[in-house]
Amino acid sequence: MRNKTKEQWTIYAEENAARMKRKRCEAQSDMCSPADWIRQDDWPVGIRNVGNTCWFSAVIQSLFHLPVFRRLVLSYHLSERMLEKCKSHSDKRNIAFMQELRCLFALMVGSTRRFVDPSAAVELLRDAFRTSEAQQDVSEFSHKLLDWLEDAFQLAAKGNNTEDKQHNPMVQLFYGTFVTERRLEGKTLCNIEQFGQYPLQVNGFSNLDECLEGAMVEKEIESLHSDNGVTSGRERWFKKLPPVLTFELSRFEFNTQLGRPEKIHKKLEFPQIIYMDRYLHKNLEQTHERRGEVKKLKEQLAVLQQKVECYKNYGSGPTKYPLADMLQFVLEFATTKPTSVSPTEDPRLAASSPTPTGLPLSETISKDTSEPGVTDSSEGLVSSVSSCQRTPIYKPFTQCRYPIDCPPHPAPHSITEEELHFVKTCLQRWRTEVENDINELKASIDRLSQTLEGMYSDNSLCQVPYRLHAVLVHEGQASAGHYWAYIYDHANQRWMKYNDVSITESSWDELERDSFGGMTNASAYCLMYIDDRLPHLITEDTDDETGQVLHGMDSLPAVLRRYVQEDNRWFQQELSEWEEQFCQTATAQEEFTTASAEPPNPSLDSVQQTPVEPAPQSGPPTEEPDQEAASETQPETETEKDPEDAPEAEQRDEEQQQEAPARQRQTENEVSEVEIPNVGRIMVRADADGYNEEMMLTPAMQGVILAIAKARQTFDKEGPEAGLIKAFHEEYSRLYELSQEEATPQEDARLQHALVYFFQNKAPKRVIERTLLEQFTDRNLSFDERAISIMREARAKLRLIKPEDMDMDEYLQWHDDYRLFRTVFVYLLNGLEHYQHGKMREALNYLTHAYETNGSLLKNGDKRGVDKSLIAVYRRKCLTALNDSASRLFCSGEEGKVEEGVAIMDEVVIPCLHLMSRDSSLSQEDRDAMESIRSHWCCCLGRDMDDSLQVKLGELLPRVLDGSTETVVLKDPPKVHVNQAHDLCSRLAAVMESIHNTSVVIVK
Repeated sequence: MRNKTKEQWTIYAEENAARMKRKRCEAQSDMCSPADWIRQDDWPVGIRNVGNTCWFSAVIQSLFHLPVFRRLVLSYHLSERMLEKCKSHSDKRNIAFMQELRCLFALMVGSTRRFVDPSAAVELLRDAFRTSEAQQDVSEFSHKLLDWLEDAFQLAAKGNNTEDKQHNPMVQLFYGTFVTERRLEGKTLCNIEQFGQYPLQVNGFSNLDECLEGAMVEKEIESLHSDNGVTSGRERWFKKLPPVLTFELSRFEFNTQLGRPEKIHKKLEFPQIIYMDRYLHKNLEQTHERRGEVKKLKEQLAVLQQKVECYKNYGSGPTKYPLADMLQFVLEFATTKPTSVSPTEDPRLAASSPTPTGLPLSETISKDTSEPGVTDSSEGLVSSVSSCQRTPIYKPFTQCRYPIDCPPHPAPHSITEEELHFVKTCLQRWRTEVENDINELKASIDRLSQTLEGMYSDNSLCQVPYRLHAVLVHEGQASAGHYWAYIYDHANQRWMKYNDVSITESSWDELERDSFGGMTNASAYCLMYIDDRLPHLITEDTDDETGQVLHGMDSLPAVLRRYVQEDNRWFQQELSEWEEQFCQTATAQEEFTTASAEPPNPSLDSVQQTPVEPAPQSGPPTEEPDQEAASETQPETETEKDPEDAPEAEQRDEEQQQEAPARQRQTENEVSEVEIPNVGRIMVRADADGYNEEMMLTPAMQGVILAIAKARQTFDKEGPEAGLIKAFHEEYSRLYELSQEEATPQEDARLQHALVYFFQNKAPKRVIERTLLEQFTDRNLSFDERAISIMREARAKLRLIKPEDMDMDEYLQWHDDYRLFRTVFVYLLNGLEHYQHGKMREALNYLTHAYETNGSLLKNGDKRGVDKSLIAVYRRKCLTALNDSASRLFCSGEEGKVEEGVAIMDEVVIPCLHLMSRDSSLSQEDRDAMESIRSHWCCCLGRDMDDSLQVKLGELLPRVLDGSTETVVLKDPPKVHVNQAHDLCSRLAAVMESIHNTSVVIVK
């Protein structure tokens, strides 16, 4: 750095501003609108990513928004005499970096731009790191930054001795001391050391306090939630804490087996305010006393937890059960009504054994002549005995007579009233004693836990509060990733997220989700706390005379104020040039539009209207395109009709309407033979009840028709009610057996009937029975007299169900879930069919919607939705293919292809990535695919490309790497008709065969 006078420094700042501005102007000239680059009011200014520099942005923003540090940088001054003495390369580099940092901070204070360019300062850092390709580590850069700033301020302090260094502003702000005590042969050895950023291990700890305990005490320690520790006898205590206390969270470790570093994704919680009293050397004795109490309490807690475990897992054999439940089971057995018949000879038990859930209706039961047992209600001793054993429930829509009590569980062969009373008394007393013991143990455990939690919470150990100021977050793996920062806005008391050029208001909940770790590959890497007892750390500058707070340009020194004003003038000039260029382009487009509106040359017109023969493609038979063409040309023919023909057309319509009732009367009593799959040929009468052939072809309706056919003999002998009961039994049994079969995606029985879905997901019996009964009330069953009679009987039974007998909200919820399940399957099928034909954008949209909707179903059970691995594998294939396509288009450099590549990323790839990153149960294959895509775009930063393309990449990259704050906008898929899809399994089988055999198969 050449020696400069004060006037020369002013000229240097102005020249530097113009140079940086011209560079930014060239990079931004291709953008769509200058409004995108204008700063809104006093909103914070972002920092542009100039190629793997998100680490720079995260650290600089966290320091800039610390007012005390910002004041130190902006007010930095080095006399001309000291400038002349700076001869070494390191001194010149440090001063140059300090000046660039001052310029950058000044622009962040008073610029009218939405973000600023840090290229000059970054280049100095890259020279020091001897690379411009690799992404830097935040802690490595932070150490280097503090070292350079400390040296620069030491030059301004005009001294290099130890005493002068203690007065260095950087040392006073960021550096503290700790004392290490080691006990050796009864003696205590002490050693005092200085620290800047304090490293903390993450593995083995669940919160920040445990990390500090582990770092401060290298022996058997007793933290609140951890038993980790090593025996060494060495302790560390903070002697002096800095105003700005920074913790480095060691989230990277070297995997010796793989020979590479890996990131630790373990969850680690940290508070907004942490009290450092327990770690201070002056509180050594008090902390030792508390740790001894913690040790005793944890020993007591372990004993109590072991006692509770003995109650919860009781028994001498390998299988153990809760003692209270075992006593209750014995009590239920003892109170079950005795029977004199051997279990092997009891026909009632045999009848109930084949079906676990039991059929809803049994002719055997209805014809049983045995008398119902007397329900024992004396003293109300057993409240939890199964209601199906004690109180028969009459269901009007599934049975015509009251059922007889038939206990399906074992019972004593004989027991006297005296024996029963004695057993009941003992078992109930013992069970009450057990429950009381457990409750007392749990209450003691809760009291001890609360005492442990509050061990360090009294006022004597809450005198040194540190407030969280900034959290630096890393998303990705050890080899690559993205940094951003959450910084607390002390003036407005809110959290802000700083992600390169994007700055948004955030919340503590979002910070927790992105910073604690354990859910995604994003986690906190550096925590910056400030002493909450020092208000000057966060107070803004004030005027010496008036005492008023200085804002914006008023807070800048004169030389930097002129620098920012010059940069703003350049920016206004850019806006004017762009507006002028835009007006010229608009005028040219208007002239071109006017010229193109003139009548074209006939010969040229004939050439342009020459039809182009479409390329042959695989698809349906040739008849279908002809039909489609005819249907497309028909509207044009209708529009060419003469208006004078309109009255004649209306007259023809009226004649057709008059003829319709006559035709209807002719066909009303006609009978036709219809082929129903899995049923055969049936005679269908076209009567007033109506008949929907498509509905008759559904698997559900086929099963009902087949059940009615099997109940024919019962119907003829005993009438419609008996016929309905028989048909109901037949269909219920068939569907239950179908639900027990092992399903594959190509043969999923749940698609055939809602009851299969309900059985597999253990829906309430009343929901299953009503659903099946409603199947027998369908108006499409009016194809013969027997079906009509059964349909009317079912409708009558359905009307007997009272509102208090059925929870309709529950009933409708189950049917909504089933409709959602079919929707997922249709989305999956459409996605695979588009994938089959190479339409990756449409396929990814369908598959993404299928995965997200399916996830909401799977939360309630594995059988609620589709196998998510099938959706995930093809979603991953589409995502990878589209990303490769977008990357090729973007890297081509051609404007049209670049825009198309960005459109692909914005419409489907980025929304899909954002949704995947929020999925805590994401598979490792999907995580690897996401990491590969993000690493691929990060590698693009190191390629040679035009400045305009570099800027577009800088805009695109944050959206690719981080979507935690942006709203996910996923294009809605076309509406699907779920209820009309009766061939889903066959269509899926055909598509899967086509995909694996690489031949297109069309199922109509």
